[in-house]
Amino acid sequence: MAVRAPGVSEYGSVDPAPPQQDGDVRQWSALLMNEEAPMFQRMRTVFSLRNDGTDDACLALCAAFVTQSALLRHELAYVLGQMQNPTALPTLIERLSDEHEHIMVRHEAAEAMGAIGDLTAKPILQAHLQDPNPEVAESCEVALDLLNWCASPKWEKTTW
Repeated sequence: MAVRAPGVSEYGSVDPAPPQQDGDVRQWSALLMNEEAPMFQRMRTVFSLRNDGTDDACLALCAAFVTQSALLRHELAYVLGQMQNPTALPTLIERLSDEHEHIMVRHEAAEAMGAIGDLTAKPILQAHLQDPNPEVAESCEVALDLLNWCASPKWEKTTW
């Protein structure tokens, strides 16, 4: 069994805020949606929901894209990619397609769609390959490459 370095999540990342140890999806969701709560506490709930891993937790993260904070919306897209739950695809497609969304949220939504590995995301990613923002266009290219790789026989032979 591999030993994880201190502070490294089960997803292999060092999170900018430690997940909360107490609570449930309902409580974490309420705190995440509270625009008056300190950003650090809201970030903690993002990682708590990610670690919960259920469809309900995924949907709570998706619902939080109404937040005013572009930083938080970016982090939401990032953890949805880590979760690799196809339940998030409609929300990620919406974020990528919204030209008024912050560019870093759009870029992260594209990469998350690639990480989820669902080939139904290909048409929307292909539609944004010519996005005027290179960060978005290049993220779509990376996501498509990842989708193609995951669909190839090489993916099945890969050992981590």
